[in-house]
Amino acid sequence: MRPSAPAVPLVTTKFVFVTGGVVSGLGKGITAASLGTILTARGLRVSLLKLDPYINIDPGTMSPYQHGEVFVLDDGAETDLDLGHYERFVDCSLTRASNVTTGKIYSEVIAKERRGDYLGATVQVIPHITNEIKERILRVAETGDAEVVVVEVGGTAGDIESLPFLEAIRQLKNDLGRRNTFYLHLTLVPFVSGSEEYKSKPTQHSVQTLRGIGIQPDAIVCRSRERLGTGLRDKIALFADVEPQAVISLPDAPTIYQVPLVLEASGLGPYLLEHLDLPSGAADLGAWERLVARTLAATDTVRVGIVGKYVELPDAYLSVTEALRHAAVAHDVRCELRWINAETLDPADTEPFRDLHGIVVPGGFGHRGIEGKIAASRFARHTQVPYLGLCLGMQCASIDLAREALGTADCNSTEFSAFTEHPVIDLLPEQRDVTDLGGTMRLGLYPCKLIPGTRAARAYGAELVYERHRHRFEFNNRYRERLAQLGVVFSGTSPDDRLVEIIELQGHPFFVASQFHPEFRSRPQRPHPLVRDFMEACVARAGLAIEPELPGEAVASARP
Repeated sequence: MRPSAPAVPLVTTKFVFVTGGVVSGLGKGITAASLGTILTARGLRVSLLKLDPYINIDPGTMSPYQHGEVFVLDDGAETDLDLGHYERFVDCSLTRASNVTTGKIYSEVIAKERRGDYLGATVQVIPHITNEIKERILRVAETGDAEVVVVEVGGTAGDIESLPFLEAIRQLKNDLGRRNTFYLHLTLVPFVSGSEEYKSKPTQHSVQTLRGIGIQPDAIVCRSRERLGTGLRDKIALFADVEPQAVISLPDAPTIYQVPLVLEASGLGPYLLEHLDLPSGAADLGAWERLVARTLAATDTVRVGIVGKYVELPDAYLSVTEALRHAAVAHDVRCELRWINAETLDPADTEPFRDLHGIVVPGGFGHRGIEGKIAASRFARHTQVPYLGLCLGMQCASIDLAREALGTADCNSTEFSAFTEHPVIDLLPEQRDVTDLGGTMRLGLYPCKLIPGTRAARAYGAELVYERHRHRFEFNNRYRERLAQLGVVFSGTSPDDRLVEIIELQGHPFFVASQFHPEFRSRPQRPHPLVRDFMEACVARAGLAIEPELPGEAVASARP
């Protein structure tokens, strides 16, 4: 017995499918997010979905070298970094339903086969896999009460891994009706220096590949260094069989937040709405225009060092860098990022920190580069440079402080040194017997109680906040009293006071570190309070002409 196709939602939802061609890394995620921006700017309810062709259940166990940052949602889902773009551009909080992988699809289909749900049928890619994909796409519309769902298909046209997803979205055109679906194809138009011209042939071939699968694009967004001329766009329209106004030039922009404005100015918004039979009123993008104007107008610069082990791969810290840029715009400055390799950093070498206005130690896992990150905390403490620790950055700061408070270098985390004499950071009892690595950490939104009068409480202006977590190890409460004697304030804890969430240092311009990841909840027009106040301290530091003193030894140095 062949399974029937998923039921079409009773409330008609429109679907926009974003595919890519020629090469990967063109910015499908930013394009999809920008579509969400110009649709929400018209008052439409929008949700977004990323279809990832890899067989992993989620990117939680993948190296950043493979897939960049892991973005964590409120419900604890570990997802693709493009969901960060979605949330930042549309100012929404997504759920685990918004990231579907090949691994999730096959896992569910195999589970159904084992239960006997298919009644003895031979389980095949078509219709079983494609039906499961379609069901996941429709589920986003049903659970999110969205009027429009923007669906990004990972990979590029022609990739064997993406074929089931492309087949599924092809079928949805027949399931839902042509006026309820819109296919947008993003391609590269390269500039060939030898002939001094842009070449449309790769785009033509990419569209031919897509049409061979059965999908005719309704619009083509062409990525290029500079804006494409009318003649080239008309040529692409002719060979790709789309209307000339549906060929959109998307040149490189000085800031990604300019992309919604470029797409809207090109006429894509009205064209899309007309195709989908949606009201085509004007988009209210005034806030975005002001954001971009402030970003481009900023001339004063603050220099912030990011101390990590993936410094050659900025995507590994994408949400961190975007949160810093949000905060910089709020203070009308430019944030110049300095990447400092924690793994090769000599703890005795202060030169990489010499002219910084602020230091950030982001999250991560594993022992590589830990001593460099601890050295960054020590330098910031003793030279009064603003410091922001994020998850692992909080743990490294705690280790640094404990080494000074206890007068011994044998303070560590059991993640890095299983037999350390002073496990300042350790596993909770409920984590000790965990064997599976995927999805078993403290993940997602947890409450944090703030101590009135502290820097953290002043930043938030609240007594209880909720923040996103992604970690397995926690601060060991045995060391609270000793660190408090050094001037450490435990300004944020779990409501039952069991877990340390935020530490800060008395007498320091800004030394704040959190066990959670504030960067995941920062927005372009609403920077995260902790990152915002960190940037304010950096701005103040940039106005000083005082050369910092070199720090003393890590152990037995004076209280800051």
